Amino acid sequence: MKVTKAQMQANRAHIVKTASHLFRERGYDGVGIADLMGAAGFTHGGFYKHFGSKADLMAEAARCGFEQGAAKAEGFDAQAFVSYYLSRKHRDDRADGCTVAALSGDAARQAETTKQAFAAGIESLLQGLEDGVGAQDDSGRERDLRSRSIDTIAQVVGALVLSRACPDDSPLADEILDVCRATVLSRLTMPVDE
Repeated sequence: MKVTKAQMQANRAHIVKTASHLFRERGYDGVGIADLMGAAGFTHGGFYKHFGSKADLMAEAARCGFEQGAAKAEGFDAQAFVSYYLSRKHRDDRADGCTVAALSGDAARQAETTKQAFAAGIESLLQGLEDGVGAQDDSGRERDLRSRSIDTIAQVVGALVLSRACPDDSPLADEILDVCRATVLSRLTMPVDE
């Protein structure tokens, strides 16, 4: 039976979404093409009908992960974003969690297309946070939103990565989240020096 163009596009989207989850959960090197295609419900041989290489899929899956993250964060102000991001729930949900925290170390060693997908995704994340911080700014003074957003993203991603590196039941894992959440939230309410 011949597969329609629409079904081919739907199959590709399903493979990308599946890859996005698996890559965040296991890392790029932890997922082989056969495992990925099996998880998506397809045979290994069908992979190359959709993608030129695993690197092509990694870049597309990264974009998908960033889009999923943006959809989850929609409507959050900066404080709500930080509170969720540095929660145990987010920490333990690797497959559906933040693409940056899950894969930045891996992405740094990948093809330029994957790095470009990460740069675009991080830029979008920063813009969303700038919008959230800017909406809270009623001080009448201009803020350096870009610097604050970069600092905030760097701290929350770093905290999540450190927490995930600890054993799941480790008191240190929770302590890292608690300390960094309190620090970032208190800093978000402070005016930025001009």
